[in-house]
Amino acid sequence: MVAMVEQMQLAVVIAAGLAFGSFSCVCICRLPRARSIVWPRSACPGCHKNLIWFDNVPVISYLLLGGKCRSCRKKISLLYPSVELTISLLFLFQYWYLGWQSLLLVRLAFACAMVILCVIDWQERVLPNVITLPGIAFGLGSSAFLDPGFLDSFIGCVTGAFLLLSVRSGYYAFRREHGLGMGDVKMLAMIGAFLGWQPVLLVLFVAAVGGSVIGVCLMITGTVGSRYPLPFGSFLAVSALVVSIAGEGVLDWYLSWYL
Repeated sequence: MVAMVEQMQLAVVIAAGLAFGSFSCVCICRLPRARSIVWPRSACPGCHKNLIWFDNVPVISYLLLGGKCRSCRKKISLLYPSVELTISLLFLFQYWYLGWQSLLLVRLAFACAMVILCVIDWQERVLPNVITLPGIAFGLGSSAFLDPGFLDSFIGCVTGAFLLLSVRSGYYAFRREHGLGMGDVKMLAMIGAFLGWQPVLLVLFVAAVGGSVIGVCLMITGTVGSRYPLPFGSFLAVSALVVSIAGEGVLDWYLSWYL
């Protein structure tokens, strides 16, 4: 009986991941252009014909159609199944890490938000307020009842915003130009609201190291120049997702060296 319940929970998590992955694709495509995520219905970007429901089933429809629109045969971007599969896998990881509990719903919403922000920032170099600002409120509100607790959440939110504001101000004072946007500041505040103050420090560290390594590699290979603006929000998103699952173990290991 227990095994059957666990299998049902697992099926629900996978199905929810695919469904929310599909919805996240809508957000990625429409939010940067200030378009409604509710209306109109999903359509082919080539011929603009509305998709039939069975052509809009996450991942499966893409495979059955061979990655092409049924009407105009134009190739469908690999972004759609990639995001759907990524979010479904993230849902699974969060489920395996947390189990079936109330906090799981919060972390699943957080995972969706991070993937959406990651892709939008990578493509458009923008982090929409419509995600970060409600995200801060949701993270603080949920933490009043669940982990990491409201005080930890509030300190994490303030710490995240303060750290990046300090970096942004210092960079501007030195170079007379902004190296970070306010979207990054609000995004790290949102991450702090969801995860707390200790994880947000780890998120910033991992994102800074990862961004630096990738930036140097891209310059060495000649892919980008030294003044190419890397999407720091994308690195924050990936770092936050990793820390939300594995961060507690990393922090315990690190602190064990000093305690």
